[in-house]
Amino acid sequence: MATITDPVIESWYKDVENNLNFKVVAIDLDHDSIDVQYLNGEIGSYDKESWYASTIDYIEAPEDWSAPYGNLELDDLGYSDPDTHFDFGSEDMSVSDILDRAK
Repeated sequence: MATITDPVIESWYKDVENNLNFKVVAIDLDHDSIDVQYLNGEIGSYDKESWYASTIDYIEAPEDWSAPYGNLELDDLGYSDPDTHFDFGSEDMSVSDILDRAK
């Protein structure tokens, strides 16, 4: 079965025949190269012909997709919430009291 899935940068795929999960990290059409990073951190590449001749299928990002990157901070993963959060405690407050405290 040949691949019908086009490579998309930052998308995850599985090479079904070789049981390898990877993310496409770069596509260079001038050099006919599709660069990938496997879940174990290794870098590899496909040319356009081998990509479409392989058994590659789109998958969701693995649960532990950040493993190849070592010790990352939560901010590095893009999950940070830039909003400021205030602890108003458990006291009963009116909306105007909350807005005054948030200033």
